[in-house]
Amino acid sequence: MRFLRQSLTGLFLLSLTLGLMAYAGQMVFSAVDERLNAEPRMPERRERIFAVNVAEAKLETIRPVLTAFGEVQSRRELELRARSGGTLVELSEAFEEGGQVKAGQLLARVDPADAQSALDRAESDLLDAQFEIGEADRGLILAQDELAAAMEQAELRQNAFQRQIDLEARGVGTTATVETAELAAAQARQTVLNARQAVAQAEARVNQAATRLARSRIALAEAQRRLAETEIKAGFSGTLADVSVVEGRLVSANEQLGRLIDPDALEVAFRISTAQYARLLDEAGQLIAAPVGVTMDAFGLELTTDAVISRDSAAVGDGQTGRLLFARMSRPGGMKPGDFVTVRIEEPALAEVVRLPSSALGADGTVLTVDAEDRLDALPVTLLRRQGDDILVRGEGLEGQRVVTDRSPLLGKGIKVRLLNEDRTEVNAAPSDTAMLELSEDRRARLIAYVESDAEMSPDDKSSLLDELTKAQVPAQTVQRLERRIGG
Repeated sequence: MRFLRQSLTGLFLLSLTLGLMAYAGQMVFSAVDERLNAEPRMPERRERIFAVNVAEAKLETIRPVLTAFGEVQSRRELELRARSGGTLVELSEAFEEGGQVKAGQLLARVDPADAQSALDRAESDLLDAQFEIGEADRGLILAQDELAAAMEQAELRQNAFQRQIDLEARGVGTTATVETAELAAAQARQTVLNARQAVAQAEARVNQAATRLARSRIALAEAQRRLAETEIKAGFSGTLADVSVVEGRLVSANEQLGRLIDPDALEVAFRISTAQYARLLDEAGQLIAAPVGVTMDAFGLELTTDAVISRDSAAVGDGQTGRLLFARMSRPGGMKPGDFVTVRIEEPALAEVVRLPSSALGADGTVLTVDAEDRLDALPVTLLRRQGDDILVRGEGLEGQRVVTDRSPLLGKGIKVRLLNEDRTEVNAAPSDTAMLELSEDRRARLIAYVESDAEMSPDDKSSLLDELTKAQVPAQTVQRLERRIGG
């Protein structure tokens, strides 16, 4: 009985298991069949919208600024050389590196002993020549007087000879008397010839004395010049550089002792490309006198001054390209010859151009604009100038368009965008160079402490920076540069 009950129970459980497995198989089959026969469900796709920054294109008249780099040099420079050799017996206190001298100031003197002796000898020779002139003049006068006396005596002798001839013709005189008178007349004429020769010799002596006097004067002038060459004087007012002598040194002729530089006559030489040079020519092909801004960065302090283009180089140097230009500076502004500076030249104005960030221009020469449906469109433009991080362009239909300022490879024609700065119409406004800041006491003290502790900064630069930092308002550029150097 027990066996029968257990067998029935096992049979029931087996039937139940087979039923459940059949039911599960039916469910799997139904699910697969329903999946295969059901229509596929497509998920709803949403258009991707990109966020962009835009700027409104406004037509303006802009004067482009050409940026270049150059070197400050002096337009007026003089090499100080010893014109005669010898020992330096005297040096001016101002004859030193950086010494300020005036025009005509005595800077150095070479031992003048030999030159002074030569001058004394030349003066003595001049006195001898002057005395010789007097003696020659007196000798000429005496020779002329002797000639006059000889001529008178010859005339008397000739008259006596003529009377003897008359007496002989009347039978009163004798032939011997006539011959004696004729001989006396001939001797008188010979005396006249001797006197004339003496006059000629006296005149020759006068001429020789005059020539000797002229030579003596030339020798005296040369001796004076050689004595003056022992003195080295400043040709103009300026500053001394490259001084390499001391008192007592033996110098040779034409040896360079230093250089004299005019600190007020400075110019900057800079090189630009040929295309940039062509933009600085007028209709006649002449270089325009364009205004130039010269800037030198001196440890966070910018030294600036104005200049005007004065000329360009006559030829392109070997291995060089472009054009070398020179701009005459109106005032030094703390700059010295040899300083490396930044030059900004104002070109002729460009009318009806649009200023945009350089990132707005694509490689294909187009910019992306946003239409009324907030979709992008490509607009071709002409690039006229690059101004730092900005560009100046022209394009048909560009005025008033909303231009994408930050272009990326993901953006293209027809893409829908969302404007981040729709209300901003100008993204290219450059910060003012004259912006001023009011500093807090802690910030001011931090900057002053940094300037005072900087060992590499010159005393002049420190003084200028401290003067600016102690004022109520400080230039923003100065604060920015100092904090960049500090690391704040």
